[in-house]
Amino acid sequence: MLDRMHILICGGTECKETNSLKIRDKFNTELERLNLGKDIKTILTGCFGLCALGPHVVIYPGETLYSGVKLEDVTEIVEQHIANGKPVERLLYKGDFNRKKFRNRSELTFFARQKRIALRNCGVINPLEITEYIARQGYEALGTVLKTMTPLQVIEEVKKSGLRGRGGGGFPTGVKWEFANRQISDQKYVICNADEGDPGAFMDRAVLEGDPHSVLEAMAICGYAIGANTGYIYIRAEYPVAVERLQLAIGHAEALGLLGDNIFDSGFNFKIELRLGAGAFVCGEETALIASIEGERGMPRNKPPFPAVKGLFGKPTNVNNVETFANVPVIFLKGADWFKSIGTEKSSGTKVFALGGKIANTGLLEIPMGTTLREVIYEIGGGIPNKREFKAVQTGGPSGGCITAASLDTPIDFDNLIALGSMMGSGGMIIMDEDNCMVDVARFYLEFTVDESCGKCTPCREGTKRMLDILNRICDGQGTMEDLDVLERLGNMIKDSSLCGLGQTAPNPVLSTLKHFRKEYEAHVIDKVCPAGVCKNLTTYVVTDECIGCTKCAKNCPVGAIEGTVKGKHYIHPEQCIKCGACKTACPVNAISTKPENWEGV
Repeated sequence: MLDRMHILICGGTECKETNSLKIRDKFNTELERLNLGKDIKTILTGCFGLCALGPHVVIYPGETLYSGVKLEDVTEIVEQHIANGKPVERLLYKGDFNRKKFRNRSELTFFARQKRIALRNCGVINPLEITEYIARQGYEALGTVLKTMTPLQVIEEVKKSGLRGRGGGGFPTGVKWEFANRQISDQKYVICNADEGDPGAFMDRAVLEGDPHSVLEAMAICGYAIGANTGYIYIRAEYPVAVERLQLAIGHAEALGLLGDNIFDSGFNFKIELRLGAGAFVCGEETALIASIEGERGMPRNKPPFPAVKGLFGKPTNVNNVETFANVPVIFLKGADWFKSIGTEKSSGTKVFALGGKIANTGLLEIPMGTTLREVIYEIGGGIPNKREFKAVQTGGPSGGCITAASLDTPIDFDNLIALGSMMGSGGMIIMDEDNCMVDVARFYLEFTVDESCGKCTPCREGTKRMLDILNRICDGQGTMEDLDVLERLGNMIKDSSLCGLGQTAPNPVLSTLKHFRKEYEAHVIDKVCPAGVCKNLTTYVVTDECIGCTKCAKNCPVGAIEGTVKGKHYIHPEQCIKCGACKTACPVNAISTKPENWEGV
């Protein structure tokens, strides 16, 4: 058994920040100590998906999954499991609600309900070794394309698959490639958009960290299809691990002749370069991204002409995001019909989501299109923790909207989410419970888009700022009913008249929360209360009958606003309270409430 044993250690950004590299080194040290170093291989992989519970270690054979591993746990795992075949029970992943303990990762509901295509190699291979990618059919698709297919046949296969852009717009990928192919030019370009900027989103980063060659291979296929010999990956500098692994992957591919000149002796040349962005959200828009690569300020340009006609340096250019490209090699390995068989009629394949917020299993997941929101939240996500009630799910980040419990059985695809007033976006999915204030949520997202607006067009530059001013007034208890009408009028005007997708979608969080949670807005305006107890100026801290008189709240109050006796119910003086929340944090029995009594919500 030992000659087949492998130890996989998560090397994604989150796990690296919690000592996964030192854990890998400690495994190697302990294996050498027991003379097992020659028989067992430790592999640093990309993200496993269960990001909040890392660092993770998976041991093959058996797929034994350990979570929250610490340096001091390594010796026990090696001595008990590796050397003697007895799993360390206390470290086994226990996050599944249907069974107490798991040893086989594939049995977990979190993984079993997924279908991994874009993430097929993440958490499985060492992204630093091109040989591991090749061992899993890496670059076979490129070889097949260059040796047996014409550019038009490649495009037809992508069109037949039904693959749509995973960056938010959902435009048919094959049609986009076809537009670029039709252009007559001495130079064309392929661009991978890795400028992932949605709050809480890290799908593209995980793919680039865990499987960079899948994107390189797909870009080369795209270059062959449209007639381009140069590609650029535009990636934000805040992703140092992904940047490092991409640079290494490009070097390895060039060394083996898989990038560069005369690839597979086909006469096709293709090179890829990196361009680092400074983190501007607006550069996720393709024309602003192109301007940034050209050395200009990242600001959107009028369309038409579209990049396929006049893009980078005025030449025909195809732009796809990381996840879109990550699907391409599989289409040529397994066929367009296979890919089309997954998902829904108009949204084939899978979608990667970054699941976060008030959810038990936060992390990265990939599901077939058509999976319902309920399945994602309550089966894969494990439900809402702390016995709280689900309130809403925000999809599409700052460009999306909030979806309520009434729509939880809606199949997830491009068209259904738009019909609900939200959108797919790049794949952020934030879960909210009863303790979230929806007015404050709308304010958070709008504040983000105001900060990230490039300022080029007046509707986005001035309109979103005006909307934010109104939301600030409402959260401070100074709003009026007229403000709600103004928010709706402004939001619709900005959607209709902004230059690019940032401005056109910026009002979505406000408009969707106004539609589904209007009573909450009215409570802020009419009753001057925040039903969720979030907005500071509309919140009063009170001690409930759950108080056990432990005095911790009084001891932690910085202004002495709490009085009471040991084992007696305490009282907060509202005129002295500065609403810092120290008492609520200190209370061991959750006896501090900020929610108004007798308020009936949605």
